[in-house]
Amino acid sequence: MNSQNKSKHKALGLLLLAFIAPVVIAKLVLSLNLYHGGATNHGELISPETNYASLGVENPQPKEWQLLYLLPAHCDEACRERLYILRQSHTALGPDQARVEPLILLNSDSDLSALKDFNFNTQPINTALSQWLDEQQLIIVDPLGSLVLRYPQVLGKEANLAQGKALIADLRKLLKLSRVD
Repeated sequence: MNSQNKSKHKALGLLLLAFIAPVVIAKLVLSLNLYHGGATNHGELISPETNYASLGVENPQPKEWQLLYLLPAHCDEACRERLYILRQSHTALGPDQARVEPLILLNSDSDLSALKDFNFNTQPINTALSQWLDEQQLIIVDPLGSLVLRYPQVLGKEANLAQGKALIADLRKLLKLSRVD
């Protein structure tokens, strides 16, 4: 009789341990910051409150995804590579390229001669957005005017190509999951 009670208590203890141990382990992992959630985006996520309205800009292409690039005062080789990657990324979207509009933002001192080899739409920029955009970064903007992802400037042809592939992957994912057309 005594061994039967021990066996029942042992089974009950193992059953409780099987259900409580995962909860305790999960609590420890989370409280010690040992778990870092996975992110599948390649670009840097921009805070949700950053949008055209908060920067005092009217959405130049409502109802379309946009790829923004601020053309610098002097367009060197790195700038030309960015423009090339922007054009190639847009072309690589295939049937989805009708939903995305590359848009070159211009300051009063932007180097317009760099655009002679490209066929991009241009838009003048206000000072608030100009101060926010720097270092030849690419920005993805959703159809509602929220700035979503940022891709900082990288140096070298291989790094630009890798970033172009990352941009395409992120855009395809965004276009697939988008409920805004």
